[in-house]
Amino acid sequence: MLPTITELQKALTSGATTSTELTQAALARIDDPDGEGKRTFTRVYRDQALASAQASDILRGAGLTRSPIDGLPISIKDLFDVAGETTLAGSVVLKDAPAAEKNATIVQRLVDAGAVIVGKTNMTEFAFSGLGLNPHYGTPSSPWDRETGRIPGGSSSGAGVSVADRMSVAAIGTDTGGSVRIPSAFCGLTGFKPTARRVPSQGSLPLAVSLDSIGPLAASVECCAILDAVLSGAAYTAPQAPQPSQLRFAVPADTVLDGADDHVRGSFESALGRLRDQGAQIEVISLPEFQQLAYINRLGGFVCSEAWAWHRNLLADHADQYDPRVASRMQRGRDMSAADYIELQQTRAAWIASVEQRLQHYDAILMPTVPVVAPVIKDLEASDESYYKTNGLVLRNATLINFLDGCALSLPCHAPGTAPVGLMIAGPAMRDLHILNVGAAVERALT
Repeated sequence: MLPTITELQKALTSGATTSTELTQAALARIDDPDGEGKRTFTRVYRDQALASAQASDILRGAGLTRSPIDGLPISIKDLFDVAGETTLAGSVVLKDAPAAEKNATIVQRLVDAGAVIVGKTNMTEFAFSGLGLNPHYGTPSSPWDRETGRIPGGSSSGAGVSVADRMSVAAIGTDTGGSVRIPSAFCGLTGFKPTARRVPSQGSLPLAVSLDSIGPLAASVECCAILDAVLSGAAYTAPQAPQPSQLRFAVPADTVLDGADDHVRGSFESALGRLRDQGAQIEVISLPEFQQLAYINRLGGFVCSEAWAWHRNLLADHADQYDPRVASRMQRGRDMSAADYIELQQTRAAWIASVEQRLQHYDAILMPTVPVVAPVIKDLEASDESYYKTNGLVLRNATLINFLDGCALSLPCHAPGTAPVGLMIAGPAMRDLHILNVGAAVERALT
């Protein structure tokens, strides 16, 4: 079991450990030649991290603790600006771009809260895939079945592995179509995608501004709630778990189990059974809007159009430096007209209203975060057909909530010793605190 933020803070307060010791241990795991550190991190801040840890220890010794994450090693995805260095976003295209003049807003909030930032984590180039493969910096393996080599999930690939392998206590990623929740599912972690507008995006390199959100990957629902408060600049409210008998869940009858493998389907049904046994009401409901989304996005959707708008000049000059599987999908956005984009915005608004109306009497939607267990890295590297088909399947369930402009947790629901499976607990926009409370109840029911 991974230690939680609360457990580590108690250890720091009691003197059982120090920030310096925690940071040295995290850096040692990053540097382990037999580990995944080299593929997990694109930058490591050894000197700065140790200095931050020592400062935290000094302040703690004087009776000062800045926040619940003070002194804890945290990793950040390689698309957040850090003052004085170029933000690469898992690519080589921007290697000659100007250095950032200041920290991203969320990076500064972490620093102000006393977090020890150990490094920047690897990712799918420009965050454009749910698989986590990166031809420039390598692909870290998920913690399950390392001998075979399974994808970590993307695009926040290094974020998931950094926490799973205890190279950081928690990680901050982005989620445009599942990029926090998918690596959480494949790495056996808890991840939270907040309502996008709650966490400022200044200083983060965008993929699709209509869908991008910023959230944590960590050991528990409480850990995610603590980090969400730091990222959003809100006062922290500890999750209050209701009794399962007070909860009413909707399980979509449409789409979300299509193509599911036996292990995911079995793990999901087992989780639902355990919740029912503890009194939760679970109803399978029709959500035809979920079936409609593939057609709505048939021209490439917000991701392709907005990525093309940001990258079109870079692609004109440096297309040969991009991962070709990323560039080809960005270029789909070139063919979307302004009328297509406006129609998409209008369609989304109507779609959201329709889904919210169907969900108004439920506490949350439940579905598998990803319908399959983590695929083999080599299989996806070898075949474009397999890559694109698998990418669509892996992203499918999670991206429903991004289009909804909603919020969602992914937490583990698999049996110990088996392949990780994520259970998604989701709701409409600005229901974040409620979803965290519900998630705490589900987490308790499943452990």
